[in-house]
Amino acid sequence: MMRFVITGTDTGIGKTVFSAALAGALSGYYWKPVQAGLDEETDSQIVSRLSGLPPERILPEAYRLKTPASPHLAARIDHVTIVPDMLVPPVTNAPLIIEGAGGLLVPLTKTEVFADVFARWQIPVILCARTGLGTINHTLLSLEALRRRSIPVFGVAFIGDEAAETQRIIAAMGHVRILGRLPRLDPLTPDLLRLAFHDSFPLSPFHEMIA
Repeated sequence: MMRFVITGTDTGIGKTVFSAALAGALSGYYWKPVQAGLDEETDSQIVSRLSGLPPERILPEAYRLKTPASPHLAARIDHVTIVPDMLVPPVTNAPLIIEGAGGLLVPLTKTEVFADVFARWQIPVILCARTGLGTINHTLLSLEALRRRSIPVFGVAFIGDEAAETQRIIAAMGHVRILGRLPRLDPLTPDLLRLAFHDSFPLSPFHEMIA
């Protein structure tokens, strides 16, 4: 079954919104393994609100940490022990979208980062990147970190305003497929997100996964 890991070059990139759009477009499932911070709307709740998926397609988190911080710190403050080896992607009967937290090298524990878990899973990764200043460096570094761990890279999804040269140089120097660009939406509604994703991201590369 088709599965993708969604990660970002940094926190606040917009990968949750992208995850909602992709999960909805594929009529799939969404899973956030580790949620840190429960006082505001969680990522699973955002995806539930924006994706159009039925509630049973939003799978429960493996760890729900109260403290809004890096998972390793949030777990320590909350007196929770994260066991990375216990993070096993659920088996589903439709495409599964898995969203990480922050970037690839965000610590889960004192000794492991998210990229280490992704390396064990060997599920294709979609890297979400801003289009603004600094994204070339951040994106190429993230691609390097993925490839150093032999993690399969499905492609890059840009989020933000059009930046043709930025997108071109990342594709060329990063030797990576550009999947599309999702503009910032205001207001951000399920209907506008669905239309923007449909206009910006051809689904044919995703369906190639099961062709």
